Amino acid sequence: MISVLAQERLLGAALGSVFTGIVVFEQRKSIYRSISDTQPQLPARFQTKEPIFGKKSRAELARLWNKAVDQSFGPVIHYLSSRGW
Repeated sequence: MISVLAQERLLGAALGSVFTGIVVFEQRKSIYRSISDTQPQLPARFQTKEPIFGKKSRAELARLWNKAVDQSFGPVIHYLSSRGW
């Protein structure tokens, strides 16, 4: 059975957590609202839905990533392969 003192502490912790959560939520909402209010709204003709990178750029990025991974982990893979892993 939980003592009265432990119940009071548990209730205090729960209420404190709820209060802190509400304060943090309201502050974040206020910050996001202030950021969106200061951002200039672009006309519809300037808003594009194209990806940041084209297909060619993405393929080149993937190739460079794979090359970097091979150069970084190649010796480790070779060592583990020679040990029978």
